[in-house]
Amino acid sequence: MTRALILADGDVPSRARLDSTWPGWDAGIVLVVAADGGARHADALGVTLDRWVGDGDSLDAAALADLEAAGVPLERARPDKDETDTELAILAALRLGADGIVVLGALGGRIDHTLANIGLLSLPALVGRPAVILDATSRLRLLVGPTPDGEAGEIRLVGRVGDLVSLLPVGDAVEGVMTEGLVYPLVDEPLPAGTPRGLSNVIAAAGARVRLRQGRLLVVETPATFPS
Repeated sequence: MTRALILADGDVPSRARLDSTWPGWDAGIVLVVAADGGARHADALGVTLDRWVGDGDSLDAAALADLEAAGVPLERARPDKDETDTELAILAALRLGADGIVVLGALGGRIDHTLANIGLLSLPALVGRPAVILDATSRLRLLVGPTPDGEAGEIRLVGRVGDLVSLLPVGDAVEGVMTEGLVYPLVDEPLPAGTPRGLSNVIAAAGARVRLRQGRLLVVETPATFPS
């Protein structure tokens, strides 16, 4: 799988913290795209930008000039665009051939930006392409059911035994939630919107997974303890 790393302008943990909390998080990444001010994270993470996308409202002219001088292609957008810079960066990565996405810097800062970035997991262009949002304490993915071939959607959990898993309905008609390897099992059950029933489940065994017959679930994994 060819994955792209998207650098948004929110909070990004250190490379060491990412490596210890989410081992293998960068496997398969061959493309790095910055969304406007997200370019400032590249050096600290030890990655080289392959493209910059944005309207330039969170990165000054000198920094943009430095990127251009370094040979980074710039895709400038109008300030009055409908899309967010992060959305444009994701679309650019897919256009450049990525078939999976890892987003850093999507969380933190303004709550409306955070919610909008989480909502990008539902982008139609990401259907069939694994996408994950990471920060120092959370791993977010969207589980959709059914799959295009009519089967239940499935996500295998990557956390350790004892780690927390929250299953949060996105929209109505979340039906047929099935879990395996969690302390509090769900067996072909609904998770209605507006209720927190799926909050803070616990991984009980390696190879835990969640399946979904109908609807959309935001799957949030949180380590029980955080590496120092």
